[in-house]
Formats: sequence, structure tokens, C-alpha cells
Amino acid sequence: MPYSGGRIKEGRAFGLRPSLPARPRDVDIGAASTFAAEAELAQLDYLVSAFVTLLVVVEPLGLAPVFLAATEGLDTPTRRVIAFKACVYALAILTGASLVGQRLLATLGISLPAFRIAGGLLLFSIASEMVFGVRVQRDSRAAEQALAEHVHHIAAYPLAIPLMAGPGAITATVLLAGEARGDIAKLALLNGVVAANMAICFVLYLVADRVARFFGTAANLVLTRLLGVLLASLAVQFVVDGARAFL
Repeated sequence: MPYSGGRIKEGRAFGLRPSLPARPRDVDIGAASTFAAEAELAQLDYLVSAFVTLLVVVEPLGLAPVFLAATEGLDTPTRRVIAFKACVYALAILTGASLVGQRLLATLGISLPAFRIAGGLLLFSIASEMVFGVRVQRDSRAAEQALAEHVHHIAAYPLAIPLMAGPGAITATVLLAGEARGDIAKLALLNGVVAANMAICFVLYLVADRVARFFGTAANLVLTRLLGVLLASLAVQFVVDGARAFL
């Protein structure tokens, strides 16, 4: 083709190099880097969503006064042991929910969208209790009941169950595990988030008396209501995602 050859020669005369098509290897490297960036962004979004959801549901700051009530009259070393055991129990329960929750749903014939809707409604009811102050009263009554019955295993009840790893936390963990869709990296992130929340609970339990004095009752109630509104928004999003899957 003399015309194209003439253009190439003309370009060389002006010191220009003819444009060459991209090599397949360059295209593969670019596509792989784009895919890796999108995967990292998806994992970051999942990490933030999981951390915020579980932090709001477990509410470590609101559990500090309940821990004080449940361990009233005990010395500091005993409180430290109870706090550690409660966090370990709750960690085991939520980790188990993240690993076998979906299999249990499949065995029972419950689809994940249906569980999203039911779980979202449950989380919304918990959020309404937080907004109207019902949850604080219920948690305090559970702690008082445990003391009245002279429960020796306070770490298991009422701290681990139902306060730290109650129906809301278990439901949220199963929902977040379902969003991972079998991705090992996301499941590892979820279990890391669970461990981080339990670590926060443990630290706040150790300084529960200082937290109660610093924030006071009024500040704790305000924070609980704000977290309740945030949890209600997350619950509505779970319901919307579940309903959208049926459409």
C-alpha cells in the first residue's frame, strides 16, 4: 500500500514514530490493575459498613453502665476476668454465626433476601428501642435480674447473651456474611471487625467506671438515640436490598 507507506515515511521525516497498536500484554496488565483497584475499593466499603453496623448494634459504650450494674460489689481482678470471658463468649457466638449462618439458612430453606427483610425489620425494632430509651431500661432489668438470681456466670448471661451477642448482633453478622457471597477475604474482614468490636467492649469494661463518670446519664442517652437513628437507616437499607432481590 504505497499511500500508507508514504505516510509512515513522511512521519519519520518529521521525527515522528508511527502509532502502533497496544500489545495484548499491556491491555491485560491495565485490566488487571483496574480490577484489583475495584476489588480493594469494594473490600474497603464492606469493611466500613460491617464495622459501623456491628458497632451500632453491639453499642459498647452503652454497655459500660450495664457492666457496672452487673458486676457491682466485685473487686477489680474479678471484673477483669468477667469482662474477658464475656468478650470471648460473644466473639465465639458471632464468629460462628458468620461461618455457619448461611448454611443454616440454606438447610432451613430460607433465602438470603427473605432473611435480609426479616433481619432488617428486627434491627429496626431494636433501633426504635434505642431511640425511645426502651433498650437501656431492658438491659438494666436484665442485669438486675441476673444479680437477683445470684447468677455466678455473669459473663455468659446477661453480658455475652443477650447484651453483646444478642439477636440483633447475630442477625447483623449473618446479613453481613451473606453480603460477602463466599468471598474469603470479606469473611476474614468481617471476623476481624467482630474481634475489634469485642476488643472495644473489653477496654470499655475495664474503664467502665470512668466512662460512666465522664459521659454521665444524659450524654449516654443522647448518644444511644443518635446511634438508634443510624441503626434504623441501616435496617431500612437491609429491607430495601432484600425487597429489590425479589423484584
